[in-house]
Amino acid sequence: MNEIRILLAEDHLVVRNGIKLLLNSQSDLNVVADVNSGKEALEILNSGLEVDVVITDLGMHNIDGLQLIQEVSDRYPKLKVIVLTMLDCEQHVIKAFEYGAKGYLVKNVGSDELIFSIRHVSKGGRYLCEDLTMSFIQSGIERLKGKNFDIEPIELDLTSRELEVLELLGEGYTNLEISKKLFLSKRTVEGHRQNLIDKTKSKNTPALIKFAVLNGLIH
Repeated sequence: MNEIRILLAEDHLVVRNGIKLLLNSQSDLNVVADVNSGKEALEILNSGLEVDVVITDLGMHNIDGLQLIQEVSDRYPKLKVIVLTMLDCEQHVIKAFEYGAKGYLVKNVGSDELIFSIRHVSKGGRYLCEDLTMSFIQSGIERLKGKNFDIEPIELDLTSRELEVLELLGEGYTNLEISKKLFLSKRTVEGHRQNLIDKTKSKNTPALIKFAVLNGLIH
């Protein structure tokens, strides 16, 4: 079996090292480089390093995952990009595939599924993890029953970081708690929250959460 050369872009060191250890335990997988931002990933690719698959998070500093997907698709169309993120909203999944990603997985995915997706995508396939697939199917069933999503989702141009903040707000976390979870300053989180309120034209945070649920941005 031919070796699959992987570039891993993940801004949390512990997570990155864990993924790297797992993938390198497979005889046909080789993480040839690991970086903590989209910018560093592009620098590595521009240096001429031979890579088959790029695995990227979405919420990273400098160039985030969605920007990285666009850049890789434009500059290196033969490279396969797989998203591995905590973001499970439909909007980001659609954008990722629209921009050129070949796979999308959430970070609670099992090791076997992650490894399978890499091999599948490297052969030219596409992959959406089981959790998201079943979630979208259930959402479709609920739409048909007329229970949810009375308002059509709209294009809000939210950043990956804003979506992360939005999901945590929806789970009831405070600005301070979110800042600790995402390794951001409290002021930065407050700025993201205000941007979310402005972009959705919501009056306050509770109205923002209601809007997000109705439009399928969070579950």
